[in-house]
Amino acid sequence: MPVYHAHDLRKGRHSETGRPYLITAVTHGRRSVFLDWWLGRLLVFELREATEMGLVDTLAWVIMPDHFHWLMVPRTDPLDRIMRRIKSCSAAAINRRRGGRGRLWQRGYYDHAVRRDDDLRECARYIVANPLRAGLVQHLGDYPLWDAVWL
Repeated sequence: MPVYHAHDLRKGRHSETGRPYLITAVTHGRRSVFLDWWLGRLLVFELREATEMGLVDTLAWVIMPDHFHWLMVPRTDPLDRIMRRIKSCSAAAINRRRGGRGRLWQRGYYDHAVRRDDDLRECARYIVANPLRAGLVQHLGDYPLWDAVWL
């Protein structure tokens, strides 16, 4: 059995407010939780809530069956605090909806600080095109769990 060190992903790292990040978080055991559209909408609610609360500026996101990608800019809190909130609140809501308990997310998350000269729109296009590349749909408009500020 492989040993995963996702909990080590953030050790010794810090985040900067005002800097764009591409975040990826994966479900525990890579379960395809978000094939259920309603469960995906509960995660969408948490992403939007973080934006409405002024914690982040959300630029783009896509929720795939077993993970999500989020292009965002932290405004007030460090990434680890924002991600702890997103993952814990979404897990609680999803577990309530499913009438169950247990772990929803793998420990940790992946983040990539987007360099100032990187094209944010190109990054957003790459994110929202994930369902096309995965063969989930033939037209992006047919996939319900994505958004981008430029569209």
